[in-house]
Amino acid sequence: MEITGLISALFIGVLVGGLGRLVVPGRQKISMLLTLLVGVAAALVGTFAASVLGVSDTPGIDWIELALQVGLAAVGVTTLARRRSRRPQ
Repeated sequence: MEITGLISALFIGVLVGGLGRLVVPGRQKISMLLTLLVGVAAALVGTFAASVLGVSDTPGIDWIELALQVGLAAVGVTTLARRRSRRPQ
Protein backbone atom coordinates (compact mmCIF):
# COMPACT_ATOMS: atom_id res chain seq x y z
CA MET A 1 0.00 0.00 0.00
CA GLU A 2 1.34 3.38 -0.97
CA ILE A 3 1.21 6.49 1.21
CA THR A 4 -1.69 7.90 -0.82
CA GLY A 5 -3.66 4.70 -0.19
CA LEU A 6 -2.97 4.96 3.53
CA ILE A 7 -4.02 8.60 3.65
CA SER A 8 -7.21 7.89 1.72
CA ALA A 9 -7.97 4.93 4.02
CA LEU A 10 -7.61 7.21 7.06
CA PHE A 11 -9.81 9.86 5.46
CA ILE A 12 -12.51 7.32 4.60
CA GLY A 13 -12.22 5.91 8.14
CA VAL A 14 -12.84 9.33 9.64
CA LEU A 15 -15.94 9.77 7.48
CA VAL A 16 -17.18 6.26 8.25
CA GLY A 17 -16.70 6.82 12.00
CA GLY A 18 -18.68 10.04 11.87
CA LEU A 19 -21.47 8.43 9.86
CA GLY A 20 -21.50 5.45 12.21
CA ARG A 21 -21.92 7.78 15.16
CA LEU A 22 -24.73 9.64 13.41
CA VAL A 23 -26.79 6.51 12.73
CA VAL A 24 -26.69 5.42 16.38
CA PRO A 25 -29.63 7.03 18.22
CA GLY A 26 -29.05 8.97 21.42
CA ARG A 27 -25.92 10.40 22.92
CA GLN A 28 -22.74 8.35 22.96
CA LYS A 29 -20.33 8.79 25.85
CA ILE A 30 -17.15 8.21 23.89
CA SER A 31 -14.62 10.69 22.63
CA MET A 32 -14.33 11.78 19.04
CA LEU A 33 -10.87 10.19 18.92
CA LEU A 34 -12.34 6.79 19.79
CA THR A 35 -15.08 7.35 17.22
CA LEU A 36 -12.48 8.06 14.56
CA LEU A 37 -10.45 5.00 15.54
CA VAL A 38 -13.59 2.86 15.32
CA GLY A 39 -14.25 4.38 11.89
CA VAL A 40 -10.78 3.52 10.62
CA ALA A 41 -11.10 -0.06 11.91
CA ALA A 42 -14.60 -0.37 10.43
CA ALA A 43 -13.36 0.94 7.09
CA LEU A 44 -10.59 -1.65 6.97
CA VAL A 45 -12.80 -4.54 8.11
CA GLY A 46 -15.64 -3.43 5.82
CA THR A 47 -13.29 -3.31 2.83
CA PHE A 48 -12.04 -6.81 3.66
CA ALA A 49 -15.61 -8.12 4.07
CA ALA A 50 -16.65 -6.54 0.77
CA SER A 51 -13.74 -8.19 -1.03
CA VAL A 52 -14.64 -11.57 0.51
CA LEU A 53 -18.26 -11.12 -0.62
CA GLY A 54 -17.10 -10.04 -4.08
CA VAL A 55 -18.68 -6.58 -4.01
CA SER A 56 -15.59 -4.45 -3.41
CA ASP A 57 -14.98 -3.49 -7.03
CA THR A 58 -18.14 -2.28 -8.70
CA PRO A 59 -18.61 0.41 -11.34
CA GLY A 60 -19.19 3.82 -9.79
CA ILE A 61 -19.52 4.26 -6.04
CA ASP A 62 -19.23 1.09 -3.97
CA TRP A 63 -22.47 1.54 -2.02
CA ILE A 64 -22.50 -1.97 -0.58
CA GLU A 65 -18.96 -1.57 0.74
CA LEU A 66 -19.82 1.82 2.22
CA ALA A 67 -22.94 0.38 3.88
CA LEU A 68 -20.85 -2.42 5.39
CA GLN A 69 -18.32 0.08 6.71
CA VAL A 70 -20.93 2.41 8.23
CA GLY A 71 -22.81 -0.53 9.74
CA LEU A 72 -19.63 -1.86 11.34
CA ALA A 73 -18.79 1.61 12.65
CA ALA A 74 -22.27 1.93 14.16
CA VAL A 75 -21.86 -1.44 15.89
CA GLY A 76 -18.42 -0.41 17.16
CA VAL A 77 -19.62 2.96 18.46
CA THR A 78 -22.63 1.34 20.18
CA THR A 79 -20.45 -1.33 21.79
CA LEU A 80 -17.92 1.19 23.10
CA ALA A 81 -20.64 3.55 24.34
CA ARG A 82 -22.33 0.74 26.28
CA ARG A 83 -19.06 -0.43 27.80
CA ARG A 84 -18.15 3.10 28.86
CA SER A 85 -21.58 3.71 30.40
CA ARG A 86 -21.27 0.55 32.55
CA ARG A 87 -17.85 1.56 33.86
CA PRO A 88 -17.99 2.90 37.46
CA GLN A 89 -16.99 6.53 37.77
